[in-house]
Amino acid sequence: MSVEAVFPELAPHRARTTRLHPRPGRPGARDSHVGGPMLWPADEPWPLCHEPHQRETEGYAPEEIRSARAAGGWPRSRPWPRAESSGDDGPAPFVGLAQLFRRDIPGLACGPDGADLVQLFRCPFTHGPHLERRYHLRWRRAAQTEQAERLLAAPPQVPLLRWEHELPEPCVLHPEEVDTYPWAEDDTLPPSLIARIDAWDDAQVAEHGSDAPSYQDDLSIPPGWRVGGYPSWASTGPMVIDCASCATPMELLLTAEGYEMDGGSHSWAPLEDRDPLLRGKASIRGGVPVARPTRLRFGRDHDLHVFVCPADPGHAPRWVLA
Repeated sequence: MSVEAVFPELAPHRARTTRLHPRPGRPGARDSHVGGPMLWPADEPWPLCHEPHQRETEGYAPEEIRSARAAGGWPRSRPWPRAESSGDDGPAPFVGLAQLFRRDIPGLACGPDGADLVQLFRCPFTHGPHLERRYHLRWRRAAQTEQAERLLAAPPQVPLLRWEHELPEPCVLHPEEVDTYPWAEDDTLPPSLIARIDAWDDAQVAEHGSDAPSYQDDLSIPPGWRVGGYPSWASTGPMVIDCASCATPMELLLTAEGYEMDGGSHSWAPLEDRDPLLRGKASIRGGVPVARPTRLRFGRDHDLHVFVCPADPGHAPRWVLA
């Protein structure tokens, strides 16, 4: 279905996003990936989270998580090595979530000083009474980093992770550029256009029932890991994200999401992941490797939006769960 054939007024708002389509595999340190080895010079300190962490009593060993996944089971939880909180054991090494090269990902923004490689990290523990998370973004020049005399063979890691979904499954990427359009709520689009979109959605449900297409789920913003384009605001409603340093409206660098598709966004499933004899969400096949390939979760299955400043990429990024 052509979005602009239904709503021609959307043409000026069209933007490109690159869907990453992660799938379990064996990426290398010089590949774009989710959950694979980072391109990291051996003589450079690994990023650590120095903030106090939420007290933990049990967790999962990374090697046991990997073994359980391979066997199709669930790892056994273990008590922490000592009775103290995780924070009392000192700084915690960040977990590498993803790295993206501009040479692989169309539309990936340029970083400070011409950086063309971005690496995303997350602290494996929670912070404060609201169980907040801490993220870290590292920009690099790929060619310069690849010339390092030695690369880090294995990053430091904590003995236990609080949740199984803290450990990313190594995934190779299959980038695909698609058109995307703004989330239709509040003042993201003209009120008259949002009213037309709402009326069209209602008409589709009346005609097609539970498998009816909708603007938010099927026509505007794809699910899953993606670079650029528009953010989705399903949980929070639209937000204004300005740079804390210069007040410039920030732009979406990337979105990380636990699920590549669900019942509401099944229309975005690739054709190779569909059963041609079935319709709607029943046609999706492939199980966990297709629907949740990275095994990660963000919040309570929200989208993690990473925003950067277009005026100065060196300004601090902002992280929004929506």
